[in-house]
Amino acid sequence: MSLVRVNTKGEVTLPSLVRKRAGVGVGDLLEVKLESGKITLTPASFVEQRLDEGLDDIRNGRTYGPFSSADELIESLEGNLKKRAEKEANVHREFGQVVAEKEN
Repeated sequence: MSLVRVNTKGEVTLPSLVRKRAGVGVGDLLEVKLESGKITLTPASFVEQRLDEGLDDIRNGRTYGPFSSADELIESLEGNLKKRAEKEANVHREFGQVVAEKEN
């Protein structure tokens, strides 16, 4: 049995051995229940975690659409791929400039 302290923010640190045995990693969700005066933490399932991430995306406006047709959806996806490729090209270009400056 391990003892943990609740800090001023109501947070506790789970001992590493407990985290390892429970298969809990950084960013994982835990379900919290109060049962008969006992607080239990249960790792959320993968599906529950992905649903939570999706809901967080919606709350923060990270969504696309709605689309009135499949063609409109495809056009949006292609536009997003083009933007991503441009960003990557800029990063590579900037990296090449930094390397060139260091060589000089």
